[in-house]
Amino acid sequence: MTEEERTEVPTRTLVEGMVRTDGTVDAGELYAVAGELGMTDQQVRLCIKRMAAEGLLVQEGRGRRAVLRETDRARRAAEPEAGFVRHMYAQDAGLAPWDGRWHLAAFAVPESARTARDALRETLVRLGGAAVQGGVYASANAWEPLVEAEAERLGVGDRLTLLTTTDLRIGGEEDPAALARRLWPLDELAEGHRRLAALAADRLARLTRLADGAADAGAARVERLAVAVELAAGFTRATEPDPLLPPELLPRPWPGAEARALTADCWRLLRRAEQRDPDPGPRFFHRYDEVMAEITGERSRLRS
Repeated sequence: MTEEERTEVPTRTLVEGMVRTDGTVDAGELYAVAGELGMTDQQVRLCIKRMAAEGLLVQEGRGRRAVLRETDRARRAAEPEAGFVRHMYAQDAGLAPWDGRWHLAAFAVPESARTARDALRETLVRLGGAAVQGGVYASANAWEPLVEAEAERLGVGDRLTLLTTTDLRIGGEEDPAALARRLWPLDELAEGHRRLAALAADRLARLTRLADGAADAGAARVERLAVAVELAAGFTRATEPDPLLPPELLPRPWPGAEARALTADCWRLLRRAEQRDPDPGPRFFHRYDEVMAEITGERSRLRS
């Protein structure tokens, strides 16, 4: 893979993306994929050290012969992300129509608990919320259990107020789509999805060539894994700031749907190749299969 063809991948994304279904990472394969992505061994070693210090990994052995084991803490942290992926594809499939309700969260946390206040605010934004005014955030999706759990964890559950409404007006504006444009940077989000779509289209062509070619099996596997990690990084960059607004609130056509469809095509090719490979592939291949199987099953149920 040439320098021009690479896309930026955080080292942590590489390590997380290489976790297999049994919660392990083969260090030899990790370093091989890192090299394919233009990373140095030192970058990888430092990342492993940091993640171990954070209680996310346990290393057994040394160097390329080592096995990294994901901790329960790291596994739990990854679970909400799978839920968000499931929701975004359900929206694209028309299985999660908007009920017209806005979900509001308000808090009044004193300066003496500023750290908790800042953490709660960051959580609300990460969950897709937008500031309506000081201490009041809005979401178009139901987020109450997640918000309450975080507020309780931070020790400020008694400072949190949650409510829903179908009658939200800001500065006299009440049209839902206009409110969405006012509250969230839709142009910026759309551009991020266009970049993901371009990346996915390019990598889809590469994966198709790999599937049709007669390349060395080991080299082909490393290249496929590198592509998978690149896609994971690009997907995260595009979707992490996305509030996952219902299609009813977004401009049409919305580039997020196209970007996710192209990414899904890539996952299918990667999963198909992984099923023919005697060595296990990354866990997110299987998570994607589970998500798409659920959505396909729900579509079939509604049609019957």
